[in-house]
Amino acid sequence: MANKIKLLLAEDEAALGQIIKESLETRDFEVTLCENGEVALKKYESESPEILVLDVMMPKKDGFTLAKEIRAIDETIPIIFLTAKSQTADVVEGFSIGGNDYLKKPFSMEELIVRVHNLVDRTKTQKASETIMIGAFSFDFPKQQLKYKNEDGTPLTHREAHLLFHLIKNKNQVLDRSLILNKLWGTDDFFSARSMDVFITKLRKKLKKDDSIQIINVRGFGYKLTD
Repeated sequence: MANKIKLLLAEDEAALGQIIKESLETRDFEVTLCENGEVALKKYESESPEILVLDVMMPKKDGFTLAKEIRAIDETIPIIFLTAKSQTADVVEGFSIGGNDYLKKPFSMEELIVRVHNLVDRTKTQKASETIMIGAFSFDFPKQQLKYKNEDGTPLTHREAHLLFHLIKNKNQVLDRSLILNKLWGTDDFFSARSMDVFITKLRKKLKKDDSIQIINVRGFGYKLTD
């Protein structure tokens, strides 16, 4: 039997949530059902799902707010929004904050299942090819691992991996300090800025075996990675 897909479902309508959960579980899904966005955020952090299905209108924390917070720490997990809203502006907002797909209520379970499978398969394919070369290093972003030539890989923390990913993505260009602080730390205050400086120092140490790689401090603007 194929491995079950771990899905987190946030839906405040108890009856609908249970119907979706039970239907998915008969199709080889492992479903965690949450009644609001606050619970969903905690379950996301503890359960490590492969895909999120989020109702937009929820108490305590709505689906859009939840998605923004998760996108700040995870750029790859697929997100499907469920909503009774039909305004174009709402659809646009959903995609602009990082949603991958959008289903308007009422919807068929078959349509939801097809869309979930498509997104999970696409994400797995993308992750399989996300080894990035930087100098003599290979960087496996999904696995959060940095490898020098044929040596064993060095594990990175979640924040180290995301910071290095953004530096590489903007290689030879200045990575805006305020932008990356807000994206990875959620704020660009003094203490977060000092924390980022510490992470930059850690990355420099881990990359020092290739002296062609430099992370340059561009005072007043941010950092630039060159190789």
